[in-house]
Amino acid sequence: MKVAQGPAELARRARAVAIGTFDGVHLGHRAVVQPAVEAGPCPTVVTFHPHPRTVLGNRVELLATLERRLELLEALGVEETLVVEFTPELATLTPEEFARAYLASIGTDVVVAGAGFRFGRRRTGDLALLETLGFDVQVVPIVDGISSTRIRQLVHSGEMVDAAQLLGRPVEVDGIVVSGDARGGTLGFPTANLRVEPDQLVPSYGIYAGAVLGHRAAVSVGVNPHYGGAERRIEAFVLDFAGDLYGRRLVVELWERLRNERAFESEADLVAQIARDVEQTRAAQRPV
Repeated sequence: MKVAQGPAELARRARAVAIGTFDGVHLGHRAVVQPAVEAGPCPTVVTFHPHPRTVLGNRVELLATLERRLELLEALGVEETLVVEFTPELATLTPEEFARAYLASIGTDVVVAGAGFRFGRRRTGDLALLETLGFDVQVVPIVDGISSTRIRQLVHSGEMVDAAQLLGRPVEVDGIVVSGDARGGTLGFPTANLRVEPDQLVPSYGIYAGAVLGHRAAVSVGVNPHYGGAERRIEAFVLDFAGDLYGRRLVVELWERLRNERAFESEADLVAQIARDVEQTRAAQRPV
């Protein structure tokens, strides 16, 4: 999939364009993207980064990083994606100016968007306006019960299976493996310490069963209270894996929340509990 940072990087050609932020590419977002893929020609996504609400002063926990979002869009059959940098200056464009600069300029014929989609200065543009500008507009009804807000609530509550049903895939954390305390290795359970982007959605503290790199993984999210930790860590013990992961990007699936994190009476008790966590991870089922 070709990824462009500006409209000038895309050839002017007939396109079916799905437009939206698509921050999690969840089932509601897929319902918008799929008609553009099916309509053709050249199924394209026009999306925004950073999230418009963050530029307007709100904190937003993203369901997926931009890199992961693009991977998921490509997997749906999108051929080209225009990532529009959302800035305060962009927010001042009239709807007509935005449509001319970011849709007409790349040859858009068909525009697909969710019902209620708004754009342009003070969100005054809507799909009816795009029709008056000559675009063939396909309005996708809101998928009942599916929203990024609801998924965030479920993830914060540790309800991984319910969240996965709305995402259409397991909950994920996406980051780079960095050096940690190396304490897991001394206990017999070496872990990969994941650094994630500050605006990425991370579930509530606890121990999770999941997977990464085709292997099951027992994942700790929290501050490691047994050792008096204060900084949040995301650490994955990858089962049946031997190798150096330092510096690699990992997308870790979280299938099931196993328990709260806690301190133990002794290090032996901690090791015994980790062993039980590993066995539960081996028995866990990937949510579909």
